[in-house]
Amino acid sequence: MKLTIIGTGYVGLVTGTCFAEVGHQVICVDKDAAKVKLLRGGGMPIYEPGLEEMVKRNVEAGRLSFTSSTEEGVEKSDVIFIAVPTPPLADGSVDLSFMESVSREVAHSMTSYKIVVDKSTVPVKTGDKVAETIKRYCKAKVEFDVVSNPEFLREGFAVEDFMKPDRVVIGVRSQRPVQAMKNIYGPFKAPIIVTDINSAELIKHAANSFLALKISYINAVSVICEASGANVQEVANGMGMDARIGRRFLDASLGFGGSCFPKDLSAFIKISEQLGYDFRLLKEVQRINAEQMDRFVGRIIDTLWVLKDKTIGVLGLAFKQNTDDVRLSPAIDLCQRLQKEGARLRVHDPRAMDKAKAVLKDVTYVPDMNKVADGCDALVIATEWPEFKKLDLEHVRKTLTHPILFDGRNLFDRAEMEQMGFIYKSIGRPA
Repeated sequence: MKLTIIGTGYVGLVTGTCFAEVGHQVICVDKDAAKVKLLRGGGMPIYEPGLEEMVKRNVEAGRLSFTSSTEEGVEKSDVIFIAVPTPPLADGSVDLSFMESVSREVAHSMTSYKIVVDKSTVPVKTGDKVAETIKRYCKAKVEFDVVSNPEFLREGFAVEDFMKPDRVVIGVRSQRPVQAMKNIYGPFKAPIIVTDINSAELIKHAANSFLALKISYINAVSVICEASGANVQEVANGMGMDARIGRRFLDASLGFGGSCFPKDLSAFIKISEQLGYDFRLLKEVQRINAEQMDRFVGRIIDTLWVLKDKTIGVLGLAFKQNTDDVRLSPAIDLCQRLQKEGARLRVHDPRAMDKAKAVLKDVTYVPDMNKVADGCDALVIATEWPEFKKLDLEHVRKTLTHPILFDGRNLFDRAEMEQMGFIYKSIGRPA
């Protein structure tokens, strides 16, 4: 089928590329001419495992192209996917100005029937607003359908998640676009849920909020484990073997971050308030998440006492492994808190250092992870990159001023670290 994806961020670029991979003809639209030029030249604006090779393969095959013209994308395709940012606002709601603007541009460009698919994460009833906007601004007065098709992609695993989805959710106002949407997703061999638009939009916020709840739950349990001498990893393993619970998202850590969970959680709370319900459970999830970082920073201060003029090494800047995304990253938050205490920082991340430089100033960026600890008073692991498990720990121990390691992701075994001579502090495990 002929598809257009408007927006080439983490969602839009992965969506368009994976659609091309299974044989669809895809045009990716982005108003940023520099980004379009970069993509046409074989460059990549984001890091996502497997994506660069897939983009190159489909561009060479003629199934994937890039343009800055919305009109071109609408004219040449039957189905238009909107995958633009919906950033958070101060009150917890989301900024839908990009969505509204693109809806108007699509409307102006339409001269025949189109299916307009909302791929961005949006509040419930946004589909109605998109439909109203297109109807108002479409001078040709042609028929169209608006569909909600939320994404469920994990950054760092987005290509894998798209190619092998757990399910595909399609929210519609009529049956007319259903078969076309089924044809688009047919090659992926996934269960397809066809529902109304409002339910489809709520599914995404409800799912992400539940996963955030699960993370905050195990982080709250980690506090009890520390107080009682239990091991949160053993508790999580025992819980996770229950098929009703599952092991995923039960890893105690610094807390959740990124562009999805914090934003979607706040948005769902705001949506609920607007609909007359005080979602106090989700507010508690937010509070627990914030306290987890407070507790970790407090542990560093308790151990080192005064941080002013001390040098601390930090491994990890991205909000999670396998991505260069630093938006609302717990690692960046940690670094900024340490800086406020007067600490000097030496930092490293396998992929995110370039993007971190825009938000994290006055730190030393170290290309080699094994040299971050050189001359430091302590080392902190802030992101769960698998590379960090391969640290030259003997070198790290010798080059630290004091062999103190704060493991915010529980990557190492406490007994082994202590045997090597480290003062080792982790989360939810016996001190």
